[in-house]
Amino acid sequence: MNHLIILAGGASTRMKASSNANLTQSELAAANSGNKSLIVLKGETRPVLDHLIKNAVKANFTQIVIVTGEDQIPFLEYYEDATYNRDHLETTIVLAKQSIPIHRSKPWGTADALLQAMDQVEQLKCEPFAICNCDNLYSTKALNLLQQETTPNALIAYNREGLDFDESRIAKFAAMHLDSKKKLLDIVEKPALDTLDSYRDHAGELRVSMNLFKFNGPDIYEALLNCPENPERKEKELPTTLLNMITSGVLVKGIPLKEHVPDLTSKEDIGVFKRYLKG
Repeated sequence: MNHLIILAGGASTRMKASSNANLTQSELAAANSGNKSLIVLKGETRPVLDHLIKNAVKANFTQIVIVTGEDQIPFLEYYEDATYNRDHLETTIVLAKQSIPIHRSKPWGTADALLQAMDQVEQLKCEPFAICNCDNLYSTKALNLLQQETTPNALIAYNREGLDFDESRIAKFAAMHLDSKKKLLDIVEKPALDTLDSYRDHAGELRVSMNLFKFNGPDIYEALLNCPENPERKEKELPTTLLNMITSGVLVKGIPLKEHVPDLTSKEDIGVFKRYLKG
């Protein structure tokens, strides 16, 4: 598996709306720009996205596809130079663009972002690949687990006890049900806070998706074409696509992992990111 797709085309609404926290002027400007993965932390010269890319390279991903919003200029500044990417990041980087439909004012969600990326990078339609968010710092261990998994479609099933978030933050992610053989039975994006315990498995563990997936191109493409819009959030979401896949009989495996995943949702998270990287 060569390709890792990084979704970086979101509107970053919560990041821009959050309080300023204790940030430098450059960090604050980047946080308010909507390109949170391009924040350059104090003392560094490159964006935080580089840390994820380097972890992916250590996990033997040789080609990175960054899915941006319609304005690619900020990403071109850092990732257009193929020579730099090869010599310093040790990978090949391609930029895909998530266009906004004429009837909308913001992107149409993660499922739409992946569909547009696959239409622009045609080889993704016929081979396996991994996909993740731009604003989570996934470990090399997690990325390696996807590389080693032989099941064509899978996701990292994080143990809630390993995630250093409060319950309200956990409810912002997706909860899942796995059977005793780690087969995915159900997945729900942003479950109601008071329903979280109902997703605990036979061992009492709550499994959470942080949007780190492995997909077989032909399987996921068909499901993306038929992915409905969430009636509340008005977005096409990858957990909905996964649910449609397993409903139609496609096997999706959950890969258990107990560890924290730094998450850049608000400006307060930038300080957490700094401390994590120093540690």
